[in-house]
Amino acid sequence: MIEKLILTRKQWLAMRRHVARRHPQEACGLLAGRNDKVEMTLAVPNASRSPVRFRMEGLAQWRAFQRIEAGGMELLGIYHSHPDGPAQPSPTDVAEAVYPVVHIIWTRQEGSWQSRGFLIEGGETAEVALQVITTE
Repeated sequence: MIEKLILTRKQWLAMRRHVARRHPQEACGLLAGRNDKVEMTLAVPNASRSPVRFRMEGLAQWRAFQRIEAGGMELLGIYHSHPDGPAQPSPTDVAEAVYPVVHIIWTRQEGSWQSRGFLIEGGETAEVALQVITTE
């Protein structure tokens, strides 16, 4: 079981900027790396263009997977925002989770973007620690 995901501050800030720019719509993207350490964040357009749902644009998602594979990495996580929603996976997130990776949910709380990580498998969720480090 995945217990934590390690990100650099730069990667965390890139995700935060992406979700803030897409507000009030949901933003989404992929995280790639090795073991439990993220090496690349890949923003993917939300084909749903919705404040309550995301569906990654197919061609952009395929290209992102190609970059991950070409870099010898694996998919470690998926991130998306809940602009006005809960700071946890929604029933839709749980029902549609396909990959056994960390799902990072971004929410606005008191005007500031916050993130939490979850493992979603077999209809169950478990929180996963997000460790943000200052060095690359």
